[in-house]
Amino acid sequence: MSRLTLCLLLMSLLGPLQAQAALGQAEGEAELSGLIIDNTITRFGHDFHRYLSFQLQDASALEGDLVVRERPSARWGSLVWVEYGQRTVYRRFLQPNVAEIEDIATQAAQLILEEVNRSKLQNLLQDTFDMDRDEL
Repeated sequence: MSRLTLCLLLMSLLGPLQAQAALGQAEGEAELSGLIIDNTITRFGHDFHRYLSFQLQDASALEGDLVVRERPSARWGSLVWVEYGQRTVYRRFLQPNVAEIEDIATQAAQLILEEVNRSKLQNLLQDTFDMDRDEL
């Protein structure tokens, strides 16, 4: 009986220490942000995402996540659009021409960064005393 009591006493003393260690470890872990998620279907869409992510990673660190989406069409090529938060910041039809995809992705990265910076500035200047940003 004394061994059981001693074990319970030791566990009750070590429990808060282990909880504090786990809390300190959780605070040290960083959250992931700035992801560029590939939600494309075709090879051209995947190539566009790859070149776009290279350009955006070289340019600056993003605070939010980007999602690259694609809707292929046999007649028009593929409609590719990029979402930042709940807004579409870039949209274009891609023709299946591999030679121009890298240049298109470079131009898209510049436009996306400009639009993201513009939306950050609008959020800073927006009056949200009565209503939140997503309610306006």
